[in-house]
Amino acid sequence: MSTSGQRARRPASPSWRARRLDPDRSLGLRLTLATTAAFLVLVPFALLTVLVLGAWPPLHRLDAAVAHDLHGYAVGHPGWVWFMTVWTNAFGPGPLRIAVLAVVVWLFTRRAARLAWWAVTTMAVGGLLGVLLKLLVGRDRPDLLDPVARATGYSFPSGHALNAALAAGVLLLVFLPYARRRPARRWALWAAAAAVTALTGVSRLALGVHYVSDVVGGWVLGAATVAATTAAFRTWRTRTGPPS
Repeated sequence: MSTSGQRARRPASPSWRARRLDPDRSLGLRLTLATTAAFLVLVPFALLTVLVLGAWPPLHRLDAAVAHDLHGYAVGHPGWVWFMTVWTNAFGPGPLRIAVLAVVVWLFTRRAARLAWWAVTTMAVGGLLGVLLKLLVGRDRPDLLDPVARATGYSFPSGHALNAALAAGVLLLVFLPYARRRPARRWALWAAAAAVTALTGVSRLALGVHYVSDVVGGWVLGAATVAATTAAFRTWRTRTGPPS
């Protein structure tokens, strides 16, 4: 048989797209899905950042209107302000980092070192990005008459909303496998993560120390960070074998 005939009968190698989406190639499929999710979340965050930097009038009017209305409600409802203050302090960046740190120590005791390092990396990367973006954007906080609360530093993105999304995502992904056969517990974990993330962001709006776009930016950046570090962790774990 001629060499040309052998080449003609040689099966064509699958395309890059086919290899990435092949269920039998679990690493490629998982990494592609996770990377795509991170990219899709980062796109709206990048757009929101551009709109904030450019002081886009519709977004500026929305932020100002919501801040004014919520401030008016807060001034007339001290009980609401008290509850939001307690919540924002209880689920601020500091307490949430301590909670994640406690889980990290627990993971190390269970010899899940790689998962523990993923949790540490996710919180550290997300927190650092938040600080750098605050300095880059340099947005001032709402300027309200007779404020019910005060906060220092720049406004975008909200550090409380960002760290709530980061911690909720980390704790959710750590504990979901333990509720694999208990649907009620899985729903409870999802509900708790959503409640902590949502109410922490709302508390910053209710107290008049952030705009709506600040809080949404924090949520989106947190989700993107969790998705990106999860993709990296899956790659590392698959290439190096299961945790010892």
